[in-house]
Amino acid sequence: MNTIFEFKITVTTEDIDDLNHVNNVVYVKWMDEVAFHHWAYLTKQIPLPAYIWVVARHEIDYKGQALLGDKIIAKTWVGETKGFTSERIIEFYKDDVLLAKSKTTWAMLDAVTYKPTRIRENVLKVLQPNN
Repeated sequence: MNTIFEFKITVTTEDIDDLNHVNNVVYVKWMDEVAFHHWAYLTKQIPLPAYIWVVARHEIDYKGQALLGDKIIAKTWVGETKGFTSERIIEFYKDDVLLAKSKTTWAMLDAVTYKPTRIRENVLKVLQPNN
């Protein structure tokens, strides 16, 4: 497995729905935020402005509830990467309890043409530094 990147989140009133817990849609927002920060972390030494990422698919399993004020730890890593897609796994924890687990398939696009572009060695080295 690749190195795990952690991102801290505190549940705010905007995250809470009519059932007084974090709305499922908020997890999708958090997934995007975590992915953005992880990519920024991975590319801070080697910027890759020629590429952008778009979501091709989300899979989410909800296991527990998060409530107002909860401190959430998101743990993420890069999964299978091939062609022009790369998977990102994210697990959301409150203390040591898994609240949700997601797998997102991201598609890499050329930043100028917005057309899918094959993930080459320079990007692969950033996504999977331990491989």
